[in-house]
Amino acid sequence: MSTTIQYEPDVVLIGAGIMSATLGMFLKELMPEVKIDIYERLDVAAAESSDAWNNAGTGHSAFCELNYTPELPNGSIETVKAVKIAEWFEVSKQFWAYLVEKNRITNPEDFVRSVPHMSFVWGEENVEYLKKRFEALQKFPLFKGMEFSTERETIKSWMPLVMEGRDEKQPIAATNMKIGTDVNFGELTRDMFAWLGEQEGVNLYFGHEVSSMRRSGLGNGKWKLKIKNLETGKKFRQYTPFVFIGAGGGSLHLLEKAGIPEGNGFGGFPVSGQWLKCVNEEVIKKHQAKVYGKASVGAPPMSVPHIDTRMINGKRELLFGPYAGFSTKFLKNGSYFDLPTSIKANNIGPMLAAGYHNMSLTKYLIEQVTQSKADRLEALKEYLPDAKMEDWVLETAGQRVQVIKKDEEKGGKLEFGTEVINSADGSLAVLLGASPGASTAVSIMLDLIQRCFPEKVASPEWQAKFKEMIPSFGQPLNENEELLKEVRKHSEKMLGLVSLED
Repeated sequence: MSTTIQYEPDVVLIGAGIMSATLGMFLKELMPEVKIDIYERLDVAAAESSDAWNNAGTGHSAFCELNYTPELPNGSIETVKAVKIAEWFEVSKQFWAYLVEKNRITNPEDFVRSVPHMSFVWGEENVEYLKKRFEALQKFPLFKGMEFSTERETIKSWMPLVMEGRDEKQPIAATNMKIGTDVNFGELTRDMFAWLGEQEGVNLYFGHEVSSMRRSGLGNGKWKLKIKNLETGKKFRQYTPFVFIGAGGGSLHLLEKAGIPEGNGFGGFPVSGQWLKCVNEEVIKKHQAKVYGKASVGAPPMSVPHIDTRMINGKRELLFGPYAGFSTKFLKNGSYFDLPTSIKANNIGPMLAAGYHNMSLTKYLIEQVTQSKADRLEALKEYLPDAKMEDWVLETAGQRVQVIKKDEEKGGKLEFGTEVINSADGSLAVLLGASPGASTAVSIMLDLIQRCFPEKVASPEWQAKFKEMIPSFGQPLNENEELLKEVRKHSEKMLGLVSLED
């Protein structure tokens, strides 16, 4: 039998991932007296999409990810998305630097390290593309310091492992951005929750699942949540004036149960991932970079392959991938019924239309699912010609749920980014989607706060606090090179990162 708990928090955060952690930190800084309850169905924070083994961990800053700079039909390079993502990542670094400076986080080296970001291509057309991309990005201060080369010896000095055994006649090109980072978002998330958990008025409940939510019906505009303790089986109700759903793949089902009109038409398409993990320490030592290539023709943007140096639990790792797969689960620890039970009358049209217009994705997933060990090795050898399969093992990565939404022209479209949905009164906010979510979590949560707390955001007190936490708040960094230099220098100092001056 359900019982009502004895208190009512100001805020409920559903899901203990990077998004909830970031929002929780912001709200506690802005309103120290705020009461926050956080519910997580697993027994530890950041065990799904935020976990180091479940996401790319690049610190997406658009320095090396070629899918953010597509070549347009007229031959020019689209730079809008790359500039936006690069700026957002600088905002993230500023906030993390603030947390370190204020001793909210004490060991930044546990979650962020300097690792150069590089792009690498082969073939004359791709070499020409990378050169045009480099030249297009040089117009923007955010990309100052990027290097471009077609010289084999230079590229070998940047990425020796990639050059071992490579055909001398193969046309190649690469870019190098020394101020790239590797970010362990699982560690960062746990660090933030560790601080939050020590604050008065914050309660973190692991092993608790929010099964449903709706308006309370009492005329007060509050939300009534039904929650189950998965260990004891006890069920209870929770009332609150504000809810954030940051439950990764689990967010869509809760959005549907909330019943807000702003959520109509949204669906999800799950894509699982796999990595090849290097187990040969000698090979791992030869590579110290994140090297991104170009997706094969017809492949979706999320399939961009990369050979990736990572720091996970204090140990240097080397991964290659991702290899995609298909599962009807929305979470790695989810149910095979997640996809079919998410289909409703208001989203079946957009989902069918998106499927029709993305047959290439279906074909790609079929090819990926049916890959043999030899197929995976062949893909790896494009980046590491001397690779041996005995040096690598296959690891299952996280589960992504790509957003499907209404589209006036096509009926429905598949999105490869993140989407924030909020109720008209700002009492509910939901995050759907995937990459580059974690890296841009700070900007995403800033946008959410401005949508949901507009009156407080406009106050002088909140404006001053925003600028304390994020010195560039309200100012476009890409249009102010001096400010960019200033905030970068401070962020890099506080986080212990390589700077452009090094």
